[in-house]
Amino acid sequence: MTMETGSFASRFSPQEPTGWTTMVPGPTGGGTSGPLPVALFLHGAHADHSMVFEDLHAADVLAQHVARGGTPFAIAAVDGGDSWWHPRASGTDTQSMVVEEFLPLLASQGLDTGRLALFGLSMGGFGALLLASQHRLPELRAVAAMSPALWSQYDAGRSDTFDSAADFAANDVFALRPELESLPKRIDCGTADNLLFIVKDYVKDLPGEHKGGFQDGGHDSGYWRSILPDVFSFLGTHLA
Repeated sequence: MTMETGSFASRFSPQEPTGWTTMVPGPTGGGTSGPLPVALFLHGAHADHSMVFEDLHAADVLAQHVARGGTPFAIAAVDGGDSWWHPRASGTDTQSMVVEEFLPLLASQGLDTGRLALFGLSMGGFGALLLASQHRLPELRAVAAMSPALWSQYDAGRSDTFDSAADFAANDVFALRPELESLPKRIDCGTADNLLFIVKDYVKDLPGEHKGGFQDGGHDSGYWRSILPDVFSFLGTHLA
C-alpha cells in the first residue's frame, strides 16, 4: 500500500486547512496497469478523513479485496467537518469542496476520477446519497451508504444538520430517491442501530435494484468493519 496525506486551503471552508489522505494498493501481479479508479469516502460527524483508515482498517480490507482478485482501486478521504456535506448558511460548502477542489487534486495525482464511486457512513452515508442524487458527479458508477443518518422531515431542533425548512427541502434525500434509480447502490444498517427504522423506510421506496441489508450490529466501528469487505466487493465490481 502507498499512502499520501496532505491539506489544502479550501475556498468553501476557509476557517481551517482541509486534510486528506489517499491510499493506493500495491502491485497485484495480475497485469493491472494505468491509473486506478477511486472510491471516495465521506466520514461521519465528529470525525475526519482518517476515520476510514484508523477506525475501519481500510488498508487491510483493501489488501484482502485485491488479494482475492477484486478490482484494485484507490481510497480517497477528505475532511468535511460537521456541516453534513451540503451548503450551509455559514458559507461552508463541503459538497462543492469535494466536487470542485478535491477531485481535481486526485486527478493531478494520476488517479482515474473518470471511474468514481462514493461510500460513507452515518453523516457521510447521508452525504454520499445526497451527492449521488444531485448528479454533480457524472463519472459516478456506484454509491454505498453504511448506517446513513437520514431524516424524512424537517426537525427545527436539529440546526446542526439543516439551517431551515428550505435548506432541508433542497437536500431532502427521501424526495431525491428517484434520481438514484439507474445508479448501482448499496445501503446497510445494523439491527441494533437507532437509525434502523428510518433506513428501512428510505430503502422501502428506493427505485431500481439495490444491494446491502440489515445485519447484526450497532452504530459503531465494529459493525462498519464487519460489512466493509462486502462494501469493497460491491464498489470494485462497478469500478472494473
